[in-house]
Amino acid sequence: MLLPNILLTGTPGVGKTTLGKELASRSGLKYINVGDLAREGQLYDGYDEEYECPILDEDRVVDELENQMSEGGVIVDYHGCDFFPERWFHTVFVLQADNSVLYKRLETRGYNEKKLKDNIQCEIFQVLYEEALASYKEEIVHQLPSNKPEDLEDNINQILKWIEQWIKDHSS
Repeated sequence: MLLPNILLTGTPGVGKTTLGKELASRSGLKYINVGDLAREGQLYDGYDEEYECPILDEDRVVDELENQMSEGGVIVDYHGCDFFPERWFHTVFVLQADNSVLYKRLETRGYNEKKLKDNIQCEIFQVLYEEALASYKEEIVHQLPSNKPEDLEDNINQILKWIEQWIKDHSS
């Protein structure tokens, strides 16, 4: 049976990982957190002193994921999306959170002041939504609110319905 590939993207702290893991558990699709994948495989290309984090080697990430993506049935979670091949994803969900909610979440993670400010600005200016629209066909890019627990449940149900419909449309 053909299964879709889904990209969950958005500013750090919007709830991609929480949504992705729960979605995988309920849908049977495979969940891949690109940050974890990079850490496990050391898929880095240096270190960013300013943001105090490793720099992702995007080409190596793409190479690492290629086979799984071509098989289908994968949920990919990452805050960037412009380096993934367009052919990989059947739908893209950009999670978004109110600035006050996001600020608290990132503060809890111990982000430094610059990282906090830049991520909040990123959300204000919808940078990742714009990046998704520039990288994929507009009709497959969807925005989802991610502020409160009810949003999580609503988003899961909405995406499960989408998956079910996609499978119906692609089986025969």
